[in-house]
Amino acid sequence: MAPPRKHSTDVILDAARALVLADGPRSASVAAIAARSGAPAGTLYHRFGNRDGILTAAWLRALERFQTRAKTAAQLPDPLEAGVALARSAIVFAREEPQDARLLLNTRPADLIDGPPDDAFTTTLAAMNAPMFAEVRRIARALTGADDPRNLDAVARAIVDLPYSAVRRHGRTDPLPEWLEDDIADAARTLLANI
Repeated sequence: MAPPRKHSTDVILDAARALVLADGPRSASVAAIAARSGAPAGTLYHRFGNRDGILTAAWLRALERFQTRAKTAAQLPDPLEAGVALARSAIVFAREEPQDARLLLNTRPADLIDGPPDDAFTTTLAAMNAPMFAEVRRIARALTGADDPRNLDAVARAIVDLPYSAVRRHGRTDPLPEWLEDDIADAARTLLANI
């Protein structure tokens, strides 16, 4: 059995995220991440390969945390209620993981890295997003009878764009307004019911 890691991956990724959020992606050098996390630079290179590997790992971790909540919400068999739960889950995520929400809202992977995303990142991202795209299609087909571009866009406006814009507007409010989940759920329900 391997000994436990001396430097937690989460501590390292938290340090990278904090640097990016405080002073932008360029501030998150390997040396700065090492200093902030307490992990030696050699550990960072060994575990993540390079700076891009650390920053994409932090971004993907945030996305995975968001999608874990969204996938749980999407389990509802009623497509309308699944859509409402998906919209609500974005607000819940932003409330429970505000730093990860800020990272996803304010940075794209291309903002974080020095070149184009590598094939491994692109493949991982596509695999992570596929179930969410499938859920949007399921909801569109169930509510409208079709998953053509217009119906997909209408569903996405209700379950993606609406909560995204609310979180973006209230993102620096700590905590988020207590009523936000209910208001977004009500608005998403109205939009979905009228597609």
